[in-house]
Amino acid sequence: MSLMISISGIRGIVGESLTPEVVVKYAAAFGEYCKRVNPKSPEVVLGRDGRITGKIIANIVSSTLLSTGVNVRAIGICPTPTVALAVEKLGATGGISVTASHNPMQWNGLKFFASTGLFLDAEENKGVWKIADNNAATFASWEKIGTHTADDSWIRKHLDAVLALPYLDIKKIRKRRLKVVLDAVNSAGGIITPILLRELGCEVIEMNCDVSGVFAHTPEPIPENLTDLCDRVKTEKADIGIAVDPDVDRLVLITEKGEPFGEEYTIASAVKFVLEKEKQAGRTYTQSVVVNLSTTRAIDDIAAQCGAQVHRTPVGEINVAKQMKNIGSIIGGEGSGGVIFPAVHTGRDAIVGIGLILQLLAEFGGTVSELKSSLPQYQIAKGKIELGKISPDEALERIRRSVGVDARVNTDDGLRIDFPDYWVHLRKSNTEPIVRVIAEARTMKQAAEIVQQFKQQVLT
Repeated sequence: MSLMISISGIRGIVGESLTPEVVVKYAAAFGEYCKRVNPKSPEVVLGRDGRITGKIIANIVSSTLLSTGVNVRAIGICPTPTVALAVEKLGATGGISVTASHNPMQWNGLKFFASTGLFLDAEENKGVWKIADNNAATFASWEKIGTHTADDSWIRKHLDAVLALPYLDIKKIRKRRLKVVLDAVNSAGGIITPILLRELGCEVIEMNCDVSGVFAHTPEPIPENLTDLCDRVKTEKADIGIAVDPDVDRLVLITEKGEPFGEEYTIASAVKFVLEKEKQAGRTYTQSVVVNLSTTRAIDDIAAQCGAQVHRTPVGEINVAKQMKNIGSIIGGEGSGGVIFPAVHTGRDAIVGIGLILQLLAEFGGTVSELKSSLPQYQIAKGKIELGKISPDEALERIRRSVGVDARVNTDDGLRIDFPDYWVHLRKSNTEPIVRVIAEARTMKQAAEIVQQFKQQVLT
């Protein structure tokens, strides 16, 4: 498996594609990049998720940055969004989260932040990759090396930022006395999430919260990996199950029946809550929501009910976040369970999502499954096509030309086609010779049939 280099940073299998030499190469390149941004006093915030290999990789990153003359503020094991928040609030030059997100535990990687607290965008990443490829990083003489500061205050500061949101009525949430089963996959969420839940008055049943880095199951928080959590919710007669991924930027919910709430409905619920609050305050018609092109149409329905506008971007958190900043969007995110609420910071954040959704439940009064039933109902199916010798660009262009007048076409990220009753999104992979197909319709049967239909169109 080769090193994966993308808009999300770098990641690979430790000891194979992600070696100490690779870590030094890219950490030094980022240090050089930060010196060019801030030649006088560059500082990088460094955090890591709970992976077994996180400590040694963070130590390599820290030593490399110090050797380039960059100051390091090490904030320890924490969510990736905590790193983002620290970068923004400290006015640091940049940040690095040592994480491979939802990849299995043999993986690790580096996510890079700009001084805004947003991930590096495509152009900024190119700048770092160019320095790395040209071996252009420079190292400091002994008297000009960076300084290292250990700062373990940022989990508390992150929690305080969420608890201080004006939308939250802490007393009201506490009065609900929710019984919660939490699966933090033995990573960074095992520290911050139980604290938040208990401060919100929840009875917390911890699963996989020991931060050992030994993932109890495949860490991507999708239904097939959360069967133990679903069973535990039923056994404990809990009100809700909560799962977060290793770096705590994705939030997934389980109903009191032990059934998946649906990744897409994390962002749909958060959007519903915020827009209804804005509507009550008479501000909805000036508000906008930003999501990516693969996110559920339920967002459009909810926004329409509240008189707000929806904007869609190419897939990728940085694309959503930048558009949100550009237009002053109040809330946004991605259908993978990622809630972005700029009132705390402009990045996906499961801790923010938990606060908003528990407040929504406190006000809604019913069960989690009843909340799900109150939302617009859609089903998403996904597939992929091995292309062989077929050109993905030619295949997508051929399909685009065949679209009738009853559909809307968007080519910002592959090809998304909106029909009156469903939509389909076709994207070529940046790392594999495949095209991904995502379709959403009122029923799973219809969505799956649409995926098969468009797979055939790509191949013919």
